[in-house]
Amino acid sequence: MDYGESVQKVLLRKIRKAEQDLMQLKLDYCRFVFGLGQRTRVVSGGETYLVLSVDVDSMVSTEEGEFSRPAVAGVPVDAPDQAEIVELGSDWTLEQHNGN
Repeated sequence: MDYGESVQKVLLRKIRKAEQDLMQLKLDYCRFVFGLGQRTRVVSGGETYLVLSVDVDSMVSTEEGEFSRPAVAGVPVDAPDQAEIVELGSDWTLEQHNGN
């Protein structure tokens, strides 16, 4: 292996690690800023869903220096085992609990 190939392999390894770290940071951001995680209940279009996936790649930087709300996918809470996954996009809100 020559020097160029060796440098390429090291850089590729570092890029992959940085991408994994960025994904984890975005997931942490979703959890702490938006209150969003797997199995979180969100409302979209008047229906309540259990979140099954969060698309951190859909998040973009805003003019305020923050990240936009991510696109999510989930299943209706009334039939989570029987329903197909629904792509909700970023048009969702957390389900509000009334303190009970």
